[in-house]
Amino acid sequence: MSDETIIYVLDTNILLHEPFAFLSFKEHDVVVPMTVLEELDSIKDRKKDVSRDARVAIRALEDVLANSTPEQIIAGVPLATSLGSQEQSPSGALSIINDYALEQKASTLSFNENDNRIINAAINIQNHHSDRKVVLVTKDINMRLKAKGAGMAHVEDYRTDQLIDDVRFLTKGYHQFDGDFWDNIKECESESEGRNTTHYVKRDILPATYMNEYLLDDGEHFAGKIVGWDEEQLAIQDLSRERLMAKQAWGIHPKNIYQGMAMDALLDPTIDLVILTGPAGCGKTLLALAAALEQVIERGLYDKVIVTRSTPEIAELIGFLPGTEEEKMAPWLAAITDSLEVLHKQDESMSGSMNYIMEKANIQFKSVNFMRGRSIQNAIVILQPRITNNLKFLPLYFSWPVEKVKRISKKVDCFNYSKQSCNIKPLLNICNLQEEYNTKSSNDSIFWEAA
Repeated sequence: MSDETIIYVLDTNILLHEPFAFLSFKEHDVVVPMTVLEELDSIKDRKKDVSRDARVAIRALEDVLANSTPEQIIAGVPLATSLGSQEQSPSGALSIINDYALEQKASTLSFNENDNRIINAAINIQNHHSDRKVVLVTKDINMRLKAKGAGMAHVEDYRTDQLIDDVRFLTKGYHQFDGDFWDNIKECESESEGRNTTHYVKRDILPATYMNEYLLDDGEHFAGKIVGWDEEQLAIQDLSRERLMAKQAWGIHPKNIYQGMAMDALLDPTIDLVILTGPAGCGKTLLALAAALEQVIERGLYDKVIVTRSTPEIAELIGFLPGTEEEKMAPWLAAITDSLEVLHKQDESMSGSMNYIMEKANIQFKSVNFMRGRSIQNAIVILQPRITNNLKFLPLYFSWPVEKVKRISKKVDCFNYSKQSCNIKPLLNICNLQEEYNTKSSNDSIFWEAA
């Protein structure tokens, strides 16, 4: 094997956190100590959710190593041979080390604890493969400290399934060109269908791009959106700033081009998931609700609006006092009723208008804790804030394998979940948009992000 590849030694909590984690290291080699298998075996029969992850991890390891001899397992079984040579398949090797057979030396930790056995196994591999980088991967902070103190040169947390948790480092979802956009274009082919024009340009003007990414320049007219690409070309839909600024939903108009891009994403029925992130009071709920009412009542694209949020830990169960689920969720979803008041404050009878709209749009207040397993059809789902501590719910609730469900989520700061074990269907179309805009002159840095 190449000396440039890394040897990763996995702790038990990695396979419990992500049962298929050993498949996430690409061309690098993965080693599972025998102690890890012992711990998985002791956990698999407990009556807890973690037991299922232990069983899934054991079965996954069995699928890879089932046809291998003991000698091959010790030396390393190529994952490409077991899983097939696909473009995204890992090309490293998986092996098991019998850490119970290691000789205890004065320089090693005591063998009385399982963590120590795993650390000793990693150090032993490090000593025998001094020409290669050996990394112990564990989510246990104290174990990482112990490993460092025992002489392990490289210790890491498992971060493969973690997304960036700082909005400053997220892709903006739009690209701003300096000067005039067309000054960067040497060759262009255009197609028009009705009022929509699509330009086909060379891919090298924007090598790292995303579907539904918006394009702007320093001029006053150009605005576009990526609607397709291949290895050589980008397909750019010509939106123009004038058309974006002319967008409207339930009487709400964008105040600048960034709000126009947000409204375009919210009103596009081909985009299945839109996430808006920003500080309190920047208008996320207002735009989301206006777009929902526009598409349900005026355009008839959807049948209902479901508004949901995760309650704080102190109220994770909505309670068993008298009252329906919607009545109990109303205090947590007051932002929606506040936005409805803003949208209808000019009406002669604001309360009457609100009651009519609530019934006409079939607006339902639901707790995110009870959304799992539901088959929601032809609806707009708005997920309110306070999802930060329950981000494992997001892929489950926002990846229903049904069509005609538009999902809008707000104020998602980060998330960490086991994508393989969720068994979810990828969304058909996702808009990834982060914008800065001013709602008034005193607001200097307000962010929108839609993913």
